[in-house]
Amino acid sequence: MMKRLVPVFLFGCLLALFMPALTGAADSASGGKRQEGKPLRIMAYNIRTGLGMDNKRSLERVAEVIKKFKPDLLALQEIDRNCLRSGGVDIAAELGKMLGMEHRFGKFMDFEGGEYGLAVLSSLPIVETVRHQLPDGAEPRCALEVRVKLDELKQPLSFISIHNDWTSSEFRLAQVEALLGAIAKKDNPLILAGDFNGDRKDPSLRKLADSGLRIMAKKGEQKTWPAGKPRIEIDFIMMKNMPPVEVEHWVVDERLASDHRPVVAEVRF
Repeated sequence: MMKRLVPVFLFGCLLALFMPALTGAADSASGGKRQEGKPLRIMAYNIRTGLGMDNKRSLERVAEVIKKFKPDLLALQEIDRNCLRSGGVDIAAELGKMLGMEHRFGKFMDFEGGEYGLAVLSSLPIVETVRHQLPDGAEPRCALEVRVKLDELKQPLSFISIHNDWTSSEFRLAQVEALLGAIAKKDNPLILAGDFNGDRKDPSLRKLADSGLRIMAKKGEQKTWPAGKPRIEIDFIMMKNMPPVEVEHWVVDERLASDHRPVVAEVRF
């Protein structure tokens, strides 16, 4: 009888010893589960396909920047999927693996044997994904929406990544109008984040403000481009139809990993 119990006892001890490490590894791989009452952390980052200000491409460096802030929802711009210039890598998928987050990719156009566009990464389970086609500018454009559930909200939260045209305010305005038309009937909480390629005075930003979307950052020194010494504020996180919340927003002082600085917001319900 004792001979049978000893191996079982030893196995139980070993299991108890290693279980915390195994659990931690599982949490890291899945991104963990956000606890109710914990601030919702949002991040927007144009990563220029991983090409830094030193003209070296490194997704590992980009991932290290993002890891410091552990976002629940991440809007990424300038994303390659299997393109030659970025080594045939599916950037959204690779960053998803590195960060332990779900990923969704929105295609702008075919490019160098692959696809070019934007992406959303989420540590929260994604219940629906919608690609919104936008009018072309210098390049084709779309916005990418994911819907996630939060315990604090009665309806799913829509999180949208956007990257508007860089050449013309008329193009940007048309793209914003198309997006507003696509989401006009939504009354659920919504967060829009990305590279808008226009400042607060741009007609496209004024149109968004008129629709009820509020920029989370206060007016002031929130410049995001170029990363080394920012001159203009073109990367934003905006919200609409949210319950009463407290918001903290900041621009990350990251000067190397991309030509844009990332922006981060914490939402406390």
